[in-house]
Amino acid sequence: MTCSASDSEKIVINCGGIRHETYRSTLKTLPGTRLSWLTEPDAFSNFDYDPKSDEFFFDRHPATFAFILNYYRTGKLHCPNDVCGPLFEEELAFWGIDETDVEACCWMNYRQHRDAEEALDSFETPEPDVPEDDPALTGGVDGDLKRLCMQEDGRKATWWEVWQPRMWALFEDPYSSKYAR
Repeated sequence: MTCSASDSEKIVINCGGIRHETYRSTLKTLPGTRLSWLTEPDAFSNFDYDPKSDEFFFDRHPATFAFILNYYRTGKLHCPNDVCGPLFEEELAFWGIDETDVEACCWMNYRQHRDAEEALDSFETPEPDVPEDDPALTGGVDGDLKRLCMQEDGRKATWWEVWQPRMWALFEDPYSSKYAR
């Protein structure tokens, strides 16, 4: 049985138990990445290669690999909707692909985990910096009431009454704190 030129040009990649077949020329479209290294002559000794099945094996997330391989085929890197951003980010790093190559239509989906983390981090500080000319620091009845979270009528302020001015400042005044910027 002879091998035709097109058969020798084909390469089989088993990623997480799912077999993918493509051409070596397709993998060469993104030089310097892990998949492009499979086209090198010494790839059989540098990667997990099974000569019986004539395939390279990678123990990685198989669903994201389909998007990675499609990027080599089309030149457009899309992010799967059913995979969280950190997982896809980890896969991009493993395969040697720059995250800035993610298409604009998928960028928000890809970035939403980081944006959420940054927003949550902004709420972790217990108290924002209070300016020295704050009346609550100078004492007096009004200052004591503010420090004790009490209203002028003697009732305890609700959570929202305490945090509302800070929340509004966070979103409306970019100079109110470092988190607002």
